[in-house]
Amino acid sequence: MMERSHPFDTTVLLLVVVLTCFGVVMVYSSSSIMAARRFADGFFFLKRQALFAGGGLVLMALLMRVDYHHLRRLAVPALIGCIVLLLAVLIPGIGHRAGGAARWISFPGFSLQPAELAKMCLVLYMAHSLTKKQEKIKSFTLGFVPYMVVLALLIALIMLQPDMGSALTLAVVAMSMLLVAGARFAYLLSVGILATPFVCYLIVHESYRMRRILAFLDPWQDPSGAGFQIIQSWIAIGTGGFLGNGLGDGRQKLFYLPEAHTDFIFSVIGEELGFVGVFVVASMFLLLVLRGINIALNAPDDFGRHLAFGLSLLIGLQAFTNMAVALGLLPTKGLTLPFISYGGTSLLCTLAAVAVLLNISWQTKEEGRLDCFWPVVVPVDISSRRWRWRNSFSLRIRQLRHSLSEPNVGSR
Repeated sequence: MMERSHPFDTTVLLLVVVLTCFGVVMVYSSSSIMAARRFADGFFFLKRQALFAGGGLVLMALLMRVDYHHLRRLAVPALIGCIVLLLAVLIPGIGHRAGGAARWISFPGFSLQPAELAKMCLVLYMAHSLTKKQEKIKSFTLGFVPYMVVLALLIALIMLQPDMGSALTLAVVAMSMLLVAGARFAYLLSVGILATPFVCYLIVHESYRMRRILAFLDPWQDPSGAGFQIIQSWIAIGTGGFLGNGLGDGRQKLFYLPEAHTDFIFSVIGEELGFVGVFVVASMFLLLVLRGINIALNAPDDFGRHLAFGLSLLIGLQAFTNMAVALGLLPTKGLTLPFISYGGTSLLCTLAAVAVLLNISWQTKEEGRLDCFWPVVVPVDISSRRWRWRNSFSLRIRQLRHSLSEPNVGSR
């Protein structure tokens, strides 16, 4: 029976509801003209996204009251199910191909993207497994290689679609969870070094990936080709100025900016709401990730700590990657902005992840303090007027790693 220690983290709940509702508005703003031309219905994407958002929020409200410990029994079956779905999407007639990639399984009324489910299932499986064999995590054969085998299998299946953005996301999340759990840094570094030639080969082997890298380095070499997306994104964000052109008054979405309602919706936010809108959205994601890590630090057991950290990192990494691509800080990846970009599978999976975070926060032993995360200058001794930099975020991450590195019999 689940014991309630204190209320749900209302900050997380409020942030997610606001971001989701804001996403519905921005999907309509960024897609209405295109939907009217393509489907003769300017509300086409709005109606679908509103349905996904409403259903996702109801799902979140239900799942947040389900004890997260029950998820441990689903960790292995869910992972196996994801592998089956990733295989199915590659079968002609089952997988739906669009834009040169087979990433979806079509059902009446909606499409399922197995790669989104794979991210959640990998975090759940690793949280379950790391809790079971915490004392073996420093062992290469028992505590490291098995995770690399599972990760390699998932990445291989996702790369066959192909979807390098999701594959790299899986790799970063898995490696980070292992690092925080206490895996030897030398093992992680070795895998990174060994994987680098393969990543380079995958980039060079496919001409479109190479064009994306070259466009990232200098988009003006091919302004009407590979560099078109990032240039139009820069124009959108640049013309937005400080306060933006007004909600709904953006021009780059008028068939200039590709994928304005999905991959580059952050650029539309920059054009219509300006620097203020961009800053507020980025700050909300930062606050959400910090609260998620705070939940991990105060979770009642190792499974909760691993799970909360992995889910928080997954949401934060996807948000950062999408915003960085829109700003030209990373090559185009094809990752959506959580809660805001159009997409049913992504939105439902992310809201389900938040539901798990909220349930863990419901069972934490104490109310975590947010102020401990901000890197600020604080006085060491006011009387002596001595000051030092306090970077508590990194300190708290080390604290989380230390707590997860210590075997805890009660968590197994």
